[in-house]
Amino acid sequence: MPDITINYSSDIIGGTLEALRESTLGGLLKPSINVALKPNMVLAKPPSEGATTHAEVVEGVIIFLKEQGVSSIDIIESAWIGDDTKRVYKVCGYEELSKKYGVKLHDLKDDKIRKVQIDEYNFEVCERALNTDFLINIPVLKAHCQTRLTCCLKNLKGCISDKEKRAFHTMGLHRPIAYLNRVIKTHFCVIDGVCGDLSFEEGGNPVTRNMILCGQDPLLLDSYCAALLGYSAEDIGYIPIAADIGIGRLYDSDTVINELNTDKKPAVSGRVRGIAERLAVHVDEDGACSACFSALINALNRTDYSGAKISVGQGFRGKSGEIGCGNCTSGFAEYIKGCPPTASDIVKFLR
Repeated sequence: MPDITINYSSDIIGGTLEALRESTLGGLLKPSINVALKPNMVLAKPPSEGATTHAEVVEGVIIFLKEQGVSSIDIIESAWIGDDTKRVYKVCGYEELSKKYGVKLHDLKDDKIRKVQIDEYNFEVCERALNTDFLINIPVLKAHCQTRLTCCLKNLKGCISDKEKRAFHTMGLHRPIAYLNRVIKTHFCVIDGVCGDLSFEEGGNPVTRNMILCGQDPLLLDSYCAALLGYSAEDIGYIPIAADIGIGRLYDSDTVINELNTDKKPAVSGRVRGIAERLAVHVDEDGACSACFSALINALNRTDYSGAKISVGQGFRGKSGEIGCGNCTSGFAEYIKGCPPTASDIVKFLR
């Protein structure tokens, strides 16, 4: 059986179904289990902009599960700090999906929290992510302004409290992301590679690939997807850490890949140099939350700013400086208010 199944198709629902029927998922399911689907619904932008999971991918998964006799299906997610999960569900077409198939939408910001100790960490984890029988991780293959790649492993960050999300950034993201995957078990992954933004996690620069990738090992898939973007596993900090603590195995020449419809494979290769990498020269970052950091990068991309470095992040609380972004830099001579500030407010400030 394949380690990774990849399908190239512009028919998102049909392409997802075809990939799953050729994968190992069917052999892992029992009709009596409860299945939780965890898409990437980070903010209220339609999937066509490259930031959020297509509802059609999730629909393909739901159809497949029902074919296998599974009827207890939930969708779970928590948008990033500064956005509303329920609004994201609506904007991205999940309300219609819920009504069509009788699948419940859960906002994990409203969920009960359980503290889970793992080595030096005591994570605040949403109970629905822990209590499900079978978790299907459905991330978007896209870049990230701080970790370079966000895919399967990082997608579980939507299963922790907002307080814990902030804490992850103070801890440096990579190590806690890896350890979170020891706390929350991913049973299967279906990756939306339709048109992810390969430069920026907030979307706006989608790159059409029309790919659906799936498999059981989130680390194997992440290390393969890193290679697709032109990175080595070592370039993505949480990947080697996850390998060291036994989350899965790394992609190598022995990985069995089953590619479907290769005649429809798009001509996209090599590393996509992201706007975040180019614009980060203007930023001094220390423990910044993704929403705040990406708003700053978004604003810089819309201006011709060439002034002093702009400080952003929780590491600047109680400190002084010249220019800051967000309430954590309120001690600076000048700063943009907000937690997080909007990109439009930052643009006005910079101009």
